[in-house]
Amino acid sequence: MSCSTVDHLRTGPAPSLRFCPTDPLGPCETPAGPRDDDGDAAMSVLDQSTAIPAPADQSPSSADPVADRPTQQTHYVSELLGVENLLDASDRAVLDRVRRYCEERIRPVADAFWLRGEFPREVFTGLHELGIVGLGSRGQHLLAGLVTIELARADLSLSTAFGVHDGLHVGAISRYGSADQKERFLPDAQALRTLGAFALTEPDSGSDISRSMTTTARRNGDQWVLNGRKHWIGNGTIADNLVVWAAVEGEKAVHGFIVPSDAPGYSAVAIDDKISARIIQNAEIELTDVRVGEDRRLPGVMTFRDVNTLLLHSRIWVGWQTVGLQFAALDTAIARARTRSQFGRPIGSFQLTQEKLARMIGNASSSLSLMIQLARAQSDGTATIELAAVAKSSLSLRARETAALGREISGGDGIRVRSGAAKVFADTEAVYTYEGSYDMNCLIVGRHVTGHSAFE
Repeated sequence: MSCSTVDHLRTGPAPSLRFCPTDPLGPCETPAGPRDDDGDAAMSVLDQSTAIPAPADQSPSSADPVADRPTQQTHYVSELLGVENLLDASDRAVLDRVRRYCEERIRPVADAFWLRGEFPREVFTGLHELGIVGLGSRGQHLLAGLVTIELARADLSLSTAFGVHDGLHVGAISRYGSADQKERFLPDAQALRTLGAFALTEPDSGSDISRSMTTTARRNGDQWVLNGRKHWIGNGTIADNLVVWAAVEGEKAVHGFIVPSDAPGYSAVAIDDKISARIIQNAEIELTDVRVGEDRRLPGVMTFRDVNTLLLHSRIWVGWQTVGLQFAALDTAIARARTRSQFGRPIGSFQLTQEKLARMIGNASSSLSLMIQLARAQSDGTATIELAAVAKSSLSLRARETAALGREISGGDGIRVRSGAAKVFADTEAVYTYEGSYDMNCLIVGRHVTGHSAFE
């Protein structure tokens, strides 16, 4: 991204960087005043009058070791690029509500749920209060992306669960559903009273699912009979409804079906041995003679090209997630650099640490700039699968480096979940792989620029 692009983003005075002075390994203390003696802007204290209380059964115990990690609310990269100047007052208010919710409801409990591999349904449902469901469908692509950053910054898994539900499940019904289906399913889904999933990937078909789908749909009167298996399905064990993709027997067609999770013949088994994205409930799904009515088939879908339209936008929100993970890595690394002392001085005063931080900020800044441009492309209708592949591949690689550098700065403590660095480091591996692996997205870009496909 050129310097002129960055200058274009800044419509106001150049803002100062704000660093969090709290210790990521100890209890959170009240931040310093507005400025310290060196002129660094300090982290603002959340307005306690607007605090959103956490339900008692979803708050970490005071004895829980992961509860000691402080929250961080620094926005140095966003401010450096003047991103919020691109939003109007109402959109900034939405983003502020999301940040506050993440600080008060998600961050305090995320580590404990991550360690247990459990999903905080009540915390997730509370996202409805923020007015963020359907932002992308309404064309608010930049705001939707910035919201994704904050959710992924607080916890990647909850961000992914929201993206699967809102971007893929609700998105499929909104784009391809009938008027009756929209009336039946969208109100509860948009209010997060029901949770959705998107069942596409199969045990033996990931990157090549478009040409090797084995889940089948057979017409039987006014019903369809589904058989097959799906793999790595996000929200799979907790969803109320799933959009299941199946090849039509005897035809070159792919249909999507809204399948209730309590349908006879449907089963879901949790994948519980993950080392990454542990909160989102991925599942192995089996469909054995599952019957659904014609009224549950999405009429707007006929081929895999229609599915690709949804995957284009899902890859874009994964690009935004990589930025959120990099922000999270920076939160922990900067706090650690300012408060951890060795040889009688803060480790942030050493040149090697400062170089790592500069690389991290550079990665995050360039990643954010690319995603802003991609949001503009979405708004003017020029976003393509190739552009999404550029973002998904290059930014997930940058996020991997940023997370590794952040873990380095935390030293030995960086392999403990309570440090903040270890969880980001682990979660970044999922982003590097899902929604099209790094390699496959590179090959999509390569096909576009050379005219030769490496995988056909």
